[in-house]
Amino acid sequence: MTKIDVQKSIKAKLCADIKACRNLEACSPNMSYQAIGVECRVGAMLPWNIVLRAVEEGVEVSTMDKVAYAQAIDNVELIAVADDVRDMLAKAIAAI
Repeated sequence: MTKIDVQKSIKAKLCADIKACRNLEACSPNMSYQAIGVECRVGAMLPWNIVLRAVEEGVEVSTMDKVAYAQAIDNVELIAVADDVRDMLAKAIAAI
């Protein structure tokens, strides 16, 4: 997993301030292998990003719906893999 401190990058490159925000690039080699095995174009959508953003209540955790991504390609087998990925990410987010 790669961590990107978006707040720090914006400050360094644009001398602008934003609220604390970090992107986590998550990758399950097994799920990526399955997804690419049924549809190589999905590689443009990898890795999966999770965003951590400072809000008044604390930290907001979000990610894009992987099934919605898969529907853009319109491959039924890929949608099934994306559904599994969505479940995995939901469990990971719930554990935070």
